[in-house]
Parts: sequence; structure tokens; C-alpha cells
Amino acid sequence: MSDSIKDLVIVGGGPAGLSAAIYSARALLDAVTLEQSAVGGQVILTNEIDNYPGVPHTDGFTLTDAMRSQAEDLGAHIRMENVTELAHDDDTGEFEVHTTEGSYRSKAIIVAGGATPRHAGFEGEDRFQGHGVSYCATCDAMFYRGKQVFVIGGGNSAAEEALFLTKFADHVTMIVRKDHLRAQAVVAKQVAENDKLSVLYLTSITKVEGGNLPRSITFRNNETGEETTRAYDEGSFGIFVFVGRVPASGLLGDLADVDAQGYIVTNERMATKTPGLFAAGDVRQKSLRQIVTAASDGAIAATSVAAYLGQPVEG
Repeated sequence: MSDSIKDLVIVGGGPAGLSAAIYSARALLDAVTLEQSAVGGQVILTNEIDNYPGVPHTDGFTLTDAMRSQAEDLGAHIRMENVTELAHDDDTGEFEVHTTEGSYRSKAIIVAGGATPRHAGFEGEDRFQGHGVSYCATCDAMFYRGKQVFVIGGGNSAAEEALFLTKFADHVTMIVRKDHLRAQAVVAKQVAENDKLSVLYLTSITKVEGGNLPRSITFRNNETGEETTRAYDEGSFGIFVFVGRVPASGLLGDLADVDAQGYIVTNERMATKTPGLFAAGDVRQKSLRQIVTAASDGAIAATSVAAYLGQPVEG
């Protein structure tokens, strides 16, 4: 750790942060990337990835480890530190980043901490994450061709993802804890009209059991409290959870605007309302959250930082 001021501190070492590290290194910026748990972020928990351009069959660890290696080969500095506080000096325009290991001063910040899927809370959810329990239909729908799929959630995201999953699964069942969908009327109408999609209202999943893959689900009737367990062939079904996400935007306070869900509002250059503060990846307000869009955000954010600092920008 240096007492001198950095050009850039990147908060988060997932695909967005690693992409930003690559581009900032190529721009010869004095930058450091801080990751609190594991370089690669949540993506390292994904066992199969087949939608990242140019890398048709891989897993999250392999893909992000290649990103990390590429960044470090270019001279990027990546450190395992948990950011605990971020402050901005209006007079100097500098930022101060406090971590579990100390602090940094920098001219610019890229926040790339991602967003964590909110868990449904049933027994076995953590155990089978990535092995029968998923939080991304676009990522994992292909692996459930011809299988039974259960979608937990009753909002727009859950309904839209359930409709998408009908293109792959044999049948999709939405598990809705209330007596109605919270999705918009036009989306709810599409759900009702889809022959491959049904809805269990006033229902929750309380437990999933199995061996290497799930083979039984316990459902609870939220009106009567009665529980029923159904057995299936191991690996013959999947559960997709869409009950919201929690973006890692809490450190910013008033430095950036956020939407109703807490996602950071940026312009197309990834800039927030505070000069020198940028956001990239799943933590920002956007229409699609995928590895490829996170990497794109990171590249844009780093080149925006270079321009902000008056450095040459790659063409």
C-alpha cells in the first residue's frame, strides 16, 4: 500500500472490475483493484458457461481466472481487501477509500461490486446452488432442456424469466407465496396463456433434498401450513429463484443517485453525479446483467476514467 495518491481505485474484482483493471493497465493508469472475498466474484460459483463470446464451454472460475491473469500480465495490481468506507473531498476532488487493511487516496473510483441475488431461504438452497438451484435463466436455461423447472417469485422478473424458460423446459411451474402475481398485467396475461407454464399460488418451497443433484422438493401451503414432499428422478428438475437482488451500492451514500432497488444510476460513460466516480457491472442500473455486459461496462468505465484524467484513450 502506498501513501501516494492513486489515479484509480477499482472496488470489486468480478468481470466488470477485472475488465476495468485490464483497460486501466493498458492506459498506464496507476490503479489498484480491491476484492473482498474471491477474485472473479459470484461468477466463480457458476459451473457451466456457454454464452461468453469466444469461449463456448467453460466455468466461472476458469473464465475469471484468465481475466485475472491477463490483467496482472498487463501490470494490474489486485489486492484482497474489503472496502469499509468511501469518502469524497469536494475541495480537492480526491477520494479516500478505507479498507480492512488501511486506506487509499485516489483521483477516481470505479465501483464494480456487483449485486447479490436475494435468496428464497429454503433448506438446501445454498447446498444446491449451481447444482440444481439457479438465479439466472439466461445463464442456465440451456441446462434444463426437457426438464421440469420451478420458478420462485411472483414479480415481473420472475414471470418474464419463467416465460423465457418455457422455451427450454418441458414444463415451468411458478411458485408464488401470495394469491396473485405482482407482475404487470400484460406479463401476467402471457403467463396465463402459456400452455407450458402453470402457477401455484399461496405456496412456498421449504426444503430441497438430494444427492449430488436435487431429487425432492417440499412445498408448503401458505394458507393452511400443510407441507407436501414430492420426489423426482435426481437431476430431472431445476429451481430458479427470482425474488430480487441486492446491489453493493451502500458505501456510496449521497455520492451517487440510485433507483428504487438500490442500483447506481450512471450515464452511458458509466459516470455518476460525482465527478470521478464511475460504476460498472451488475451494481448499476441496466437492462441486462451478464458477464459480457459487465466486461463491457468495465472497459467503458476505465476508458472514461482515462479521459477524465486527461490520459490518452484507446481506439
